[in-house]
Amino acid sequence: MASNVAKKEDKMRSQAAARAAYSALVYIVVGFFAILAIIPFIYMLSNATWDSATITSNIKLWPKFGHIIEQTTANYKTLAERSTFSFAVGFRNSFAISVGSTLLTVYFSALTAYGIKVYEFKGKNVLFALIVGVMMVPTAVNITGFYRLMHSMHLLGTLWPLIIPAIAAPSTVFFIKQYLDSSFTIDIVEASRIDGAGEFFTFNFICLPIMIPAIATQAIFSFLGSWNNYFAPSILLVKNEVKTLPLMVSSLYGDRYTDMGAVNLGLSISVIPVIIVYCFMQKYIIQGVAAGGVKE
Repeated sequence: MASNVAKKEDKMRSQAAARAAYSALVYIVVGFFAILAIIPFIYMLSNATWDSATITSNIKLWPKFGHIIEQTTANYKTLAERSTFSFAVGFRNSFAISVGSTLLTVYFSALTAYGIKVYEFKGKNVLFALIVGVMMVPTAVNITGFYRLMHSMHLLGTLWPLIIPAIAAPSTVFFIKQYLDSSFTIDIVEASRIDGAGEFFTFNFICLPIMIPAIATQAIFSFLGSWNNYFAPSILLVKNEVKTLPLMVSSLYGDRYTDMGAVNLGLSISVIPVIIVYCFMQKYIIQGVAAGGVKE
């Protein structure tokens, strides 16, 4: 009897040791990839405190201690002297595009996913399949037709071509639809209808809060994608007063000489809003199923 107990204890200890070793291995692998992911940001922020000659001749993964403020100020003066770079103008344009497109994307995508989930109508599955199919079409394929359409509507050189099309975001619709399939019950809608609530009231004040985890996740991706977007703005925005921060940073690269200190400082400035938005919204990514759902 005592030997059986000892064997069980040995087995439990070996299993605990195996779990501990597995957990340690997981932490090591995750930590390794986390370091790989953060090194480019450290390199960019460090180079913002060095002069161009030092950056081009050496790899610097640490700031210029003792001269951080002095050299960063010098790099900023170089930025300010460039007629093609204006942080205030670039930030204003990028912020307007990113916020506007993000709001349109998450709201109308949630509305579309809600309609497909809740309502029964002919061709619903075909419509959803069409939305999924549009996800496979790359932007470069239809940019020519989109450019001609914006030209005929006299919208070239304005921010609207980068904001209004965000209403149609098939990948966001697909994500929210999958979230509703796993975390939403139609009993909530039926109960709201019995109480006399209208359809838009039910969606905006009852169902939309339940979608917050999915909406917040897609809002982060939409904001980051719009803020870092370079392809479409480089084609649609020509005038300097409507250019975004990525376009203005790209203009810092000269044909013969490029001040890498100023370039890295410009990149560092442009990434600050992205970090702020992510830090503010990332908690919703890991949020579970919304409270208040009907239990069967």
